[in-house]
Amino acid sequence: MRDLLPISVPGKTLEECTPAEIIMLIMRRNQERAVNESHLPDGFISDGSSLHEWAYGTVRVTVGINPNDTTDLTTADHSDKLGFYRDVLAQMAIPAHQHAKATYDSFVHLPIEFPLVPDGHRPVNERFRFLADELMLTTLQQLQIPYHTVGGSITQRLQQILDLYHLTPQMSITEAITRARADYVRIDTTPETARPATIHPANARTATIVNGLL
Repeated sequence: MRDLLPISVPGKTLEECTPAEIIMLIMRRNQERAVNESHLPDGFISDGSSLHEWAYGTVRVTVGINPNDTTDLTTADHSDKLGFYRDVLAQMAIPAHQHAKATYDSFVHLPIEFPLVPDGHRPVNERFRFLADELMLTTLQQLQIPYHTVGGSITQRLQQILDLYHLTPQMSITEAITRARADYVRIDTTPETARPATIHPANARTATIVNGLL
């Protein structure tokens, strides 16, 4: 979403976006996801899903970007204005859920076992992570989409996923992690307001690793 801000909401950081702007960003992300998935008719492993975009927006609009320890999805602000945006996201859930049910064979749930990386690039806190994770699991159960919970170290998670899906690795897990970490340090963490208003090359990606591994 930070990559999309210069062309979507120039001059604002993600934390400063209104509920309406967050919904617009979710729309852009889902558009990008649907296009990229359509180019992979033989299957893919996706980083995130249509449910992730919707869940992020639902928690963000409902409890704010930095919910405190006592906030939950049932006791959040119910003012008319926020109520309207919650209603909008409830309607956005319909195509998001339908797409997930029709498109994804199963999910890998990576429980929250690592703290957030303090790089200033993630506009969420631990409570936000917990609420989004809880909403995702509840939704998967309601939709009856199979999922596997995979925990442990990065190495252990990767090995479990290989075993679950009978995947043949193209390199060792150690080499894959080394390459991924090298890619990670090249992530652009420039503040949104300092970025040029051009579509980031990453938005043309077609497939990535399973969400949350690194």
